[in-house]
Amino acid sequence: MRKVSFVELMRKNKEELLKDKAQIEKIEKRIDQKYMKKLSNHINQGG
Repeated sequence: MRKVSFVELMRKNKEELLKDKAQIEKIEKRIDQKYMKKLSNHINQGG
């Protein structure tokens, strides 16, 4: 097993975090859309 430099580890870690962040944003967007749909349905039915 070769020794991985600290900088390399940091970069890899950052890439993973960015991927995770992108996934979370996708999920949040989906939740927002569901919530907005529910909200607009509620408003359209006279609240």
